[in-house]
Amino acid sequence: MQVPARIYATAEMMESIRSDPAAQQAANVACMQGIVGASLAMPDIHWGYGFPIGGVAAFDARDGVVSPGGVGYDINCGVRLMASKLTRAEVLPRLRELVNQLFRDIPTGVGAEGSVSVNVEELKQVVVEGAAWAVRNGLGSKSDLEYIEERGCIRGADPAHVSARAWERGREQLGTLGSGNHFLEVGYVEEIYDPEQAAVLGLFKDQVTVIIHCGSRGFGYQICDDYLAVMDRAARKCGMKLPDRQLACAPIQSPEGQAYLGAMQCAINYAFANRETIAHNARLAFAKALRAKPEEVGLRTVYEIAHNIAKFETHVVDGKERRLCVHRKGATRAFAAGHPEIPDQYRAIGQPVLIPGDMGRYSFVLTGTAKAMEETFGSTCHGAGRMLSRNQAKHAAKGRDVIRELESKGVIVRGQSRRSVDEEIPEAYKDVTDVVEACELAGISHKVAKLRPMCCIKG
Repeated sequence: MQVPARIYATAEMMESIRSDPAAQQAANVACMQGIVGASLAMPDIHWGYGFPIGGVAAFDARDGVVSPGGVGYDINCGVRLMASKLTRAEVLPRLRELVNQLFRDIPTGVGAEGSVSVNVEELKQVVVEGAAWAVRNGLGSKSDLEYIEERGCIRGADPAHVSARAWERGREQLGTLGSGNHFLEVGYVEEIYDPEQAAVLGLFKDQVTVIIHCGSRGFGYQICDDYLAVMDRAARKCGMKLPDRQLACAPIQSPEGQAYLGAMQCAINYAFANRETIAHNARLAFAKALRAKPEEVGLRTVYEIAHNIAKFETHVVDGKERRLCVHRKGATRAFAAGHPEIPDQYRAIGQPVLIPGDMGRYSFVLTGTAKAMEETFGSTCHGAGRMLSRNQAKHAAKGRDVIRELESKGVIVRGQSRRSVDEEIPEAYKDVTDVVEACELAGISHKVAKLRPMCCIKG
């Protein structure tokens, strides 16, 4: 190990964390070339490919490495929070119509085709422009861009490093949620912990909200898959001794490292455009279902954040500024108040952090802190973290009507199949409250509000 491996968790959480190979994975990451500070794991840590999900690792920008396993297959999987002008009481009478309209208008499921079909040349524009491409083509609002991480477009995307297979997979999936744990959820603000910060974010009690959770679909998956083989060869060529072959990586400055970064940044921008398109269609669905004008619904973007990403950032390490390639896999950026990357409107309170839970309980809005900047490269948790595999969840749901169970608790769910819902039963996840409390106790994020689900669409 070149640096320590550090896990953020309560004593109660450590028992389940130790039962999972993820803790060993965090230690394995600490062995990698050019790693700085520590290999970090958030309270929602669980086993992943190479790096643990819930892991953060920063590598020196000149002498370090970049690894697809530190980003994940679903590049720039992330979360957008939108807030409306409406209250829970105003939406409840038409809630069933709303969830049905959302399910009709926003494609879900494996291989779903989107509401937008582009050819490869147009897709090359998408992956360079990101969310701005969607806005330019009438599929979003220019005002959204200020409230998206990287303003919805990361520089450096290089279409020349993307395979023909990735282009083909991504061509018809813009505007789709996909499957697995991806979802669109309509909820409401149930509790406010910090009234001043909530007011800055424009959140109020009983306000109707929307959470969009999805990523780069088959496009990003294919890019990861393509480069795992490239990185495996690069690591062997450089004589790297890795404790796990799934940590395959290449020096950042190598041709292989630069090629992966160029392709990965294309997937980042694809995901930004995807969520912008979904947000646009959600606005239209609300207006149709509620028989109101979009401006009367008033769905605006509070913030959008990525949680499967590698980015170049400047951080203070041992009293000196260093340029680092920060890998966050199942972890989110949590910059403190005053950071220039935070939108002007929020700069005094810190960057918004969005932590979705499971479809039966609750989600949270947090803000970043100075301690996160000092200890975790400005990072915190990203969600509840799985406790059961998908197969285990299906077994636990056998003989049950999960959709009816959730409806009895006030949550209407629509999914492409019973299987897709059963795999995501609430007990498959840690209680997100425990995860959020651990991060607040550690001082790496600050609670602002709790959101309660009303309806959810899934792939």
